[in-house]
Amino acid sequence: MTGQTATAGPIGPSRREIDDKLRAILVDVLSLDAQRVDGFDSDTGLFGHLPELDSMAVATLFTEMEDRLGIVIEDEDVDAEMLDTYGGLLAFAEAKCIGA
Repeated sequence: MTGQTATAGPIGPSRREIDDKLRAILVDVLSLDAQRVDGFDSDTGLFGHLPELDSMAVATLFTEMEDRLGIVIEDEDVDAEMLDTYGGLLAFAEAKCIGA
């Protein structure tokens, strides 16, 4: 034995892991019901559709995404489209995780 352990699968979180973490972040940061968030699909509206997601909550959301997903969100990364729907936010998170 060399003391090294082989790992299976790709490096970094899977799409499912990112999706699960992002849903947990929305539940925790916005105090949303977990069953409600589980029902979110790619077209579910976020900013402007969820009263819980106001401009103050966005900053907390990004901080939690950075902490839990191990990413860095720069000011230039942020645009209205990424916060428009759950699918947009998930695609953003996946791109950041893959590029991280």
